[in-house]
Amino acid sequence: MAAFGSFALIIALALAAYNLFAGGIALRLLAVGGPARVSPERLAETARRAGIASFVAVSAAAFALIWSVFHNDFSIEYIVEHSNKALPSAYKFAALWSGQEGSLLLWAWLLAGYGFVLRLTHKSDVKLHAYAGTILAAVQTFFLMLLVIKVPPFGGVRGGVAPLDGNGLNPLLQYPEMVIHPPMLYLGYVGFTVPFAFALGALMMRYPGEKWIRITRRWTMFTWLFLTIGIFLGMHWAYAVLGWGGYWGWDPVENASLMPWLTGTAFLHSVMMQEKRGMMKQWNVWLIFSTFLLSILGTLLTRAGLVSSVHAFAQSSIGNWFVAFLVITLAVCIFTYVLQRDHLKSEHRVESVVSREASFLFNNLVLLAACFTILWGTLFPVLSEYIEGTKTTLAGAYYSHIAVPIGVFLLLLTGVGPLLAWRASSLKSLRRNFIVPGAAFVVTALGCLVGGLKPWADEGVFYALMTWALSAAVATAILSEFVRGAGVIHRQTGKNVAEAMLLLIRRGTRRYGGFIVHLGVVIIFIGFAGYAFNQSAESTMAPGDKMQIGPYTLVNLGNTQESNANYDTEFSQLDVYENGKKIQAEPMSPEKRVYLSNGQPQTMVANHSMMRWDLYVVYEGRNADSGLPIIKAFLNPLVMWIWVGLAVVVFGTLVALVPSVSLARVAVVVPAKPGTLPGQAAVSATGGGD
Repeated sequence: MAAFGSFALIIALALAAYNLFAGGIALRLLAVGGPARVSPERLAETARRAGIASFVAVSAAAFALIWSVFHNDFSIEYIVEHSNKALPSAYKFAALWSGQEGSLLLWAWLLAGYGFVLRLTHKSDVKLHAYAGTILAAVQTFFLMLLVIKVPPFGGVRGGVAPLDGNGLNPLLQYPEMVIHPPMLYLGYVGFTVPFAFALGALMMRYPGEKWIRITRRWTMFTWLFLTIGIFLGMHWAYAVLGWGGYWGWDPVENASLMPWLTGTAFLHSVMMQEKRGMMKQWNVWLIFSTFLLSILGTLLTRAGLVSSVHAFAQSSIGNWFVAFLVITLAVCIFTYVLQRDHLKSEHRVESVVSREASFLFNNLVLLAACFTILWGTLFPVLSEYIEGTKTTLAGAYYSHIAVPIGVFLLLLTGVGPLLAWRASSLKSLRRNFIVPGAAFVVTALGCLVGGLKPWADEGVFYALMTWALSAAVATAILSEFVRGAGVIHRQTGKNVAEAMLLLIRRGTRRYGGFIVHLGVVIIFIGFAGYAFNQSAESTMAPGDKMQIGPYTLVNLGNTQESNANYDTEFSQLDVYENGKKIQAEPMSPEKRVYLSNGQPQTMVANHSMMRWDLYVVYEGRNADSGLPIIKAFLNPLVMWIWVGLAVVVFGTLVALVPSVSLARVAVVVPAKPGTLPGQAAVSATGGGD
């Protein structure tokens, strides 16, 4: 099977390279025009089919690796390093992305899959899809060259003698979410290649109008959704597995996933200005270029050993390949932009600071400021080592000090933007639209102060109060839009409020799906603000010992050790009481595992999660002097709001992806005028759509 997988990768590389060169020649012939020995249309079609076939070849290689993992083929070095016989079946899939070679194969397979779909849908605009497919083939060729030449996943074991068992999967990856988190993250990273290919292709061919944006909007939204889910699953994994009590530590690889998300979010907002007003064309092209380049940079950081991270692979010379690819890609983007920049002239300008266009612009600037801050902090150790010879890492306080006020300002813009009119907003409309959200802000802020918050005493409490007050204002503004729109439909059609709301969303899925996404963001920010009030306690606990944290009393029932074929474990069983009443039917059982195949430990957190807070308990290990377990407990307010907010964001994005329903005629029953016959009524019609 190893020979089959290697051969499949070589075939995939040949097909992708043919797609690149044949597609490039065909596009050149079409651009030059005139007679040619080979029909450029037929040549382009063979290139497209080669791209489709490359997906089949890469799929065969991925299947070969998975098959080898499940059949414990320890003649392959990669499987020795990342699997073993006792590994549960669900985690054998995770072996595909647990190491450098396998994760690059996953990247190549997903990229080929995106290309497969793109090439099948080419008839919507044959020439634009040909450009995008050729650019995509160039990226495919790079990754397949890596797999064939530099990091082959089917390499044989050192010495040629297969061991009886493997080293096993990294314990940190032996958690259910790690079967989902990396593929989701990769679907986001890899997916941004498609809008990048369309943007670069449209610029190369001087594509008229904004059709390329409409073609790629759903591609970008799907990709953004996958990346969002991947980031939050990573946060939940860190929260549940690493055992440090938090969900975001400004780890360089965490930052690497956040940066393309920020620029991708900015792109999704600013393309609306190009669609509606013909503005920010240059800005949008560079936003999507930057998003793709940041995705590749994140892959470089993970693999080159440039930064220290719990997520990073070992240092490897493969980083030089990614640096070269980044430089070449950036050079192509700059060259194409300089050559075609006159094609990107805006048709309108921002006419007023108090307008929706201005709010989108401010939104973009703030997102980019956040991205630059994170990029600078992430690369600072690399730059400091290069300049001073000493690697200096910026602490999490650097990011928090800058990112928190930026996040609060973004939250403000989330609510302000939809309340402003295009071009300019009148004083009357501002007063009408902002009075209710403004009142919600004031009432919430006063409620927090009356409830005992002292924002003048601590910076974290101040930002928490501002976040909650702004969240109330933004949520009120969003809900007001729904109520106002549903009220109009209710008056027009006579439908009840629920039916009117559903009809409102169906007529404007993109607009109201976006509002739902913003509401999810508000809920997430409410959860983030709870971090300012985290509590913790730690104690060595013999059976019968108690520990107090907040309103809870933890009582140790006993400590246990167990073993199975995969790991040894030791854990404590803790009953939890609040005001003398036990709050759980089953004891909380935090544990510490040690995996037999490699001797690596793993923390398994016990977490009792509520909307108010999480009671989060960690088995830290044993006290060196007494031999008794060390138990650490955290009380983390509002963490569940983060996961609920993610669910709302996902739902809103899915709503925005559904095409709006245009209702040509909606019957509206008008009350009968005096003198009409019984039961007679006039019927009018209103147009649908949004």
